[in-house]
Amino acid sequence: PSPPATSLFRWAGSKRKILPLLAQYWRPGFKRYVEPFAGSAALFFLLRPDRGLLGDINEGLIEAYKVIRDQPDDVHAAVVRITRSESRYYQIRAQDIVRLSAFERTVRFVYLNRLCFNGIFRTNAAGQFNVPYAHSRAGRIPPVEDFRRCATLLARTSLRSGDFGSILTATRRGDFAYLDPPYAVESRRIFRQYSKREFTKRDLERLGDHLVTLDKRGVSFLVSYADCREARDVLQKWRLRRIRVRRNIAGFSASRRMAVELLATNIDRES
Repeated sequence: PSPPATSLFRWAGSKRKILPLLAQYWRPGFKRYVEPFAGSAALFFLLRPDRGLLGDINEGLIEAYKVIRDQPDDVHAAVVRITRSESRYYQIRAQDIVRLSAFERTVRFVYLNRLCFNGIFRTNAAGQFNVPYAHSRAGRIPPVEDFRRCATLLARTSLRSGDFGSILTATRRGDFAYLDPPYAVESRRIFRQYSKREFTKRDLERLGDHLVTLDKRGVSFLVSYADCREARDVLQKWRLRRIRVRRNIAGFSASRRMAVELLATNIDRES
């Protein structure tokens, strides 16, 4: 068998460390894999489903996936040609994306993502990417083979930019939806912005309404979220499991800590 695809992007809050656990909820009989908060789509690339629907409110991310799907070798070649240095990073970051082509925006997106601090996506009030350069653990561009494997998977996947609600509305019976939304936790400070708009408690409540609809429609789902009062209020009617995850969102080893997260699902794991 061919080697598994690996996500090309670093992404704050990625669930890479618990992928084997998340993968246990997948069944070969599911008709399609759906992820409305795609981010790095690490679980998608691990599972390699025959059919998929990836969505994200981050328009630049979805555009990048589309261009990589169509031109993996060209994107890789263009990214590796750019000097990997702090000064060049800030030159690329300062580019006006309105003046760039979709291909040029994708090259910029990949380059900044691989070299930015901790894989965070954050913009200022004007919608301009403003994450600083990573002085450590930055600079590695995945090999072209990774771009090609991702492109092969993306070729059999629908890619949509938009609110998670619009993505979930497109689900149908037999689908499997994995939802890993940004955290809306009032009791502690936590990074929750992955686009121009912040994910709020009201969004979490909307998500809860969609879960009820998914269940009635015959869509299997798995949600991963911080264990907090807000999440328990929304997810309490589903099968809940608490897990411990090492978090390093601050980017410094001294800030690493074990966090407790919730997995919520309507899937009977015994079946």
